[in-house]
Amino acid sequence: MAYLELQNLHRDFGTVKALDGIEIELGEGEFLSLLGPSGCGKTTALRLVAGFDRPNAGAIVVDGKDMTRVPPNKRDMGMVFQAYSLFPNMTARDNVGFGLRIRGKKRGDRHGRVAELLELVGLGHAGDRYPHQLSGGMQQRVALARALAIEPRVLLLDEPLSALDAKVRVQLREEIRRIQLELGITTLYVTHDQEEALSISDHVAVMYGGRIEQMGSPAEMYSAPATPFVAEFIGTMNRLEGTVVEGGVEHAGITLEVAAVRGRPRGTRVLVLVRPETVIVDRVDGGAAANTLVGDVVTQTFLGPVTRLKILGEGVDVIADVPTQKALALPVGTKVAAMLPAEDARVLELSDEPLPEIAEEPAPAGR
Repeated sequence: MAYLELQNLHRDFGTVKALDGIEIELGEGEFLSLLGPSGCGKTTALRLVAGFDRPNAGAIVVDGKDMTRVPPNKRDMGMVFQAYSLFPNMTARDNVGFGLRIRGKKRGDRHGRVAELLELVGLGHAGDRYPHQLSGGMQQRVALARALAIEPRVLLLDEPLSALDAKVRVQLREEIRRIQLELGITTLYVTHDQEEALSISDHVAVMYGGRIEQMGSPAEMYSAPATPFVAEFIGTMNRLEGTVVEGGVEHAGITLEVAAVRGRPRGTRVLVLVRPETVIVDRVDGGAAANTLVGDVVTQTFLGPVTRLKILGEGVDVIADVPTQKALALPVGTKVAAMLPAEDARVLELSDEPLPEIAEEPAPAGR
């Protein structure tokens, strides 16, 4: 049964459609990440749930109650912002207890709750420090404890880790997930970082142009993208345009035997999607095997245990992730055969509309 529902939400800013009818159902205690590029509408959705803005149409329902017109201070939502937003003249302890104090909680009850939360976020030793005496990661932990202090119905986090360095981001996202699971709190998390979303969420909703392109588990979003945009945004993907022919898909002058194309009429324009880690690369040795594209290694990118190869040839543009030890034998300039396993490819039909260019996606006012 849905605990948090966003029902056909619309929000316009002048001529800009920030949200164009999004629908979300989230069960109690579940963790959903809204993932997408700047300007896709994810923060607008979060602000509507928090009550900082109102939709032009649609409804927000929490535990069966319509909250759409309820003021923010009556919604019992805990909010964690990107920029911490701590009171600089208050200690960590006073920041965490602020929401309890304005709700009239007794001093003794406040102190017990604050101490418990500071321990929960690993800052039991830092209650008397002021924000300027804390690192960025510690400040964000205080902000998280402050949001949790009021025992909110829903926890809302707006890119809370984007201002932190990479190592602290990983540590803190794991802490957020640990705390969320421990408390069983329904959580809506906004991020543009796909690794972050996939690593801590029960569900991920990829947004583009004010709409939800696809929503599912992290594994579903990675292995079975439903649209070209999701395929490009979640992980790295080879996108091979082709035409359905007898036996598969014609691309770069050869026929790729792709299991997922069965049943589609000949002549259909399709996009064959192949993850780099599934591509098998070897030096060219005699005739080309089935499902093999031939080209030259033009770049190598070291990624630790694997190295990413970019392979170019006549009509061929493929990236492949191979074990770093193997990549040593395939230096730049090597002519290679890149084999695409038929069972690992996904096929989507192409419309006449151009594929979205993520890097150039605008950021309209109001997000």
